[in-house]
Amino acid sequence: MSAEARAPHFVKSFEHGLAVIRSFDADHPTRTLSEVAHTCDLTRAAARRLLLTLADLGYVHQDGRLFRLTPRVLELGYSYLSSYTLPQIAEPHLEQLVAQVRESSSLCVLDGDDIVYVARVATRRIMTASITVGTRFPAYVTSVGRVILAHLPETEAEVLLSRAELRPLTARTLTAPDALRAELRRVRRQGYAVVDQELEEGLRSVAAPVRDRDGEVIAAVNIAVHAGRTSVDSVRRDLLPPLLATVAGIEADLRITKPVTNPGPAASPGSGTHRSSSSRRSPAPPA
Repeated sequence: MSAEARAPHFVKSFEHGLAVIRSFDADHPTRTLSEVAHTCDLTRAAARRLLLTLADLGYVHQDGRLFRLTPRVLELGYSYLSSYTLPQIAEPHLEQLVAQVRESSSLCVLDGDDIVYVARVATRRIMTASITVGTRFPAYVTSVGRVILAHLPETEAEVLLSRAELRPLTARTLTAPDALRAELRRVRRQGYAVVDQELEEGLRSVAAPVRDRDGEVIAAVNIAVHAGRTSVDSVRRDLLPPLLATVAGIEADLRITKPVTNPGPAASPGSGTHRSSSSRRSPAPPA
């Protein structure tokens, strides 16, 4: 968020504290004070104060020159997930789907320009980068993202696409805006999306939308496979029918489950986050 767009209530130190937490990831599970300061564009003194504060709160552990997150950080995400009905409803259905097709499946929602994994059942590691709950990918290049984008109001989708950095993640990635818009129109007509090695070479996926009791698309479920083992035709022939059946089961459970309030990922004003329809209608909760 630019300085000009910040509201008077904006607490910059809190923003910096969150940036420090986000500076740790799978590739950098430990960092030195200097690394944190450089990554977060902070002075060493500011980075030190923030790291020591997080350590006092139990979110960071210091071992000599190295800092790392502690499991307590999981509480921050669990507070969201534990109040979010959709992943809890979807997980048994995902487990049945994975047992049937013997491929990994995930439930994702849209947050800003990215899709976020909120439930996942895996059979084996399918990508170079491990995918877990909380993993994010650009929405435009994933099957789950395209399914959700295809069902956004046209003006909202256009705003998101106009500001997204359409980078070619592989030689197959669709980056031309007009071609991407045409693909989203096709996804909306057919009711599902297939992405063939656009996010990562060797990875194919198919996704279908999840609708709430009012028919609003609030999430998407995918099945991801190795391209060398499963052709695109096989994805459509063998995986799409059980995927659609799984989505229908999730939607049926959503219709009879008491909705929760504000289940979607939090969005800053103007972020373009596609909040679940709970924020617009009756509150029920992409690769």
